[in-house]
This record gives sequence, C-alpha cells and structure tokens, in this order.
Amino acid sequence: MKTSDFIGNKRIRDQLECLIDSKRFPQAVVIEGEQGTGRKTLARMLAQALVCRGDEKPCGQCAQCRKAQERVHPDVFEYVSATAANSFHIDVVRDVIKDVYVQPNEAEHKVYILANADSMSISAQNALLKVLEEPPSYAVFILTVRSKSKMLSTILSRSVVFSLEGVDCSEGAEYISSKFSDISFADAKSRLETFNGNIGKTIDSFFDGKENEIAGICRDMCRALVDENEYSLLCICSAFQKDRESIVFACEFLKNIFRDALVYGSKSEMISGNSDTAKLLRTRLTRQKLAALMDVCDTLKRMATMNSNNSLLITKICYSLREAAGR
Repeated sequence: MKTSDFIGNKRIRDQLECLIDSKRFPQAVVIEGEQGTGRKTLARMLAQALVCRGDEKPCGQCAQCRKAQERVHPDVFEYVSATAANSFHIDVVRDVIKDVYVQPNEAEHKVYILANADSMSISAQNALLKVLEEPPSYAVFILTVRSKSKMLSTILSRSVVFSLEGVDCSEGAEYISSKFSDISFADAKSRLETFNGNIGKTIDSFFDGKENEIAGICRDMCRALVDENEYSLLCICSAFQKDRESIVFACEFLKNIFRDALVYGSKSEMISGNSDTAKLLRTRLTRQKLAALMDVCDTLKRMATMNSNNSLLITKICYSLREAAGR
C-alpha cells in the first residue's frame, strides 16, 4: 500500500500498508484523532486501496481508484454526521445494515466510512454492533472518531483502533510550503508548533481570519497583563464567551508567546511570530513568572476541554494569568 501522500504517523502507516499488502485488513477499523489530524483523508485512502485493482495500492490509475477518488464508486459509501452528541442517527445505521448484505458491484470489498462515529447514539451503536459481530466477508467498516472513549467497548473489541497524532513540525512545514507557494517553510513550521503538529488546523489557520483574530486577542491580553489592568483583561477575554474552541487555541498561542518571551534575546527562534509582544513581556516579567504563565496555559487548556461554564472559565483565565504574573 502506498501512503506517501499521508504525512506523519509513520508507524501507523507501516501497519496499515502491511495489512493491505498481506490482504489481512480487518473488517472494522477505528481511526481516532482530533479534527485536522487526517482521519477522513486516511479513511478515504484506505477505501481506495481496498477497491484498487493495481499492483501497488492505491495505484491512482485504475478505474476503481478513479471512481473512489471522485466519490462515485458503487462499493464505497461515506456517511458523515455533525459532531454534536447523538447526531449520528440510528436510521443511517439501519440503511447501512440493509445494504451490507448485498454483494459488491465491482470490487472485492464493500467499504463503509462512518465519519464522526463517536456522535452515534447508544441505540445506533448497538444496531451497528449487530452487523460487526458477524459481518459479510467482503464488508469493511472504517469509523472515524475524535475519541474512542465515546464508543461502546463491545464495538472497540471488534475493531482495530489506530490513534493519529500531530506530525513532526519540520516534515509538516515542508509539505505545506510545497503545496502552497505563498506559505513559507518558516511560517508553516511556526504555525504547526502552535497547533501541536495538527496539519489540518495549521492549513486552515492561514486562510481563516478567525485564527488571526484570536492571535490579536492574545496580544491584547498580554499587554493588559503587564499593564496590570484587570478590567481590561476581563473585557478582552469576553470575546471567548460563546466559543470554547477559541479558548483552546488561545491557550496554545499564549503559551508560545510566553515561551518566546522566556528565551528572548537568545538565538532561539520566535515560534509565535510575535517578537514585539515577547520583548514587552521579557522586559516586564521575570523568567520565573514567564515559566509559571506557561504552566498556567497548560492547566487552562485542560480546563477548556472539560469545563461547561464559559463565564467561570473566563474568570479563571483572568485570575490565573494575573496570579502567575504576580499581579
């Protein structure tokens, strides 16, 4: 199997190549990873490899590959739900079950990609479990999930789970800069470090004004922090009132600014792209306080993924940052 177009996660790629090439691919696979790590890309690549008629799979040249690439292959089915809980309805699973016992039209396999499967209701998962217990020999199910913890243990026990991680920043930057002529290697690498190697989020950030807006908010937060303006800091953070994902990104971005401030004046690269803000922080805060602020960002990021009350979280952000800065 050829996976050169999929960046990073080499160990997983090697395992999948071995399974495809040896014709021992499991009938149910769960691909786990946060948004932007390439879950859907990998799922589609596997589906193409499973229907490919070429020697090296996917060859990208045979009729089966071309149909899979154009999303018109009669034996490859893709179901995508919203990410909200219980948005993957049982009716969709019932449609899959009705179709799965019909023989393939052209390929050796019928491949069902169930994207965002962790948003399935319990009843939908139980319905799917019935076909996973005794699937037809030609059927392959590829489930993509943000977290396998949302899936029934009985489904996971009948599947092989692959957990995707962020890519190496240098490798990812080389890929991005080669695909987009207006993005430099240095800019791509810096942004990848901000997103912990998440290549999808990194690419989106170059074309999404929202990320630049959040970066501006973070710079304003840093200035309010050193100016000891508690009210101003609280007003700036109010921009996150209805957007939990923005808080997660802000914590990552702030940590990079604090890190740059900590090493400012040395030969270390500025990974946040905000040397002026880093310089301001370095002149107003001690190294110990900057290190404490970095630790606070990690804590706040964890809280942002769990806390359901944005108002309390914003208050916590302001208090924790000021405390770490000695304000």
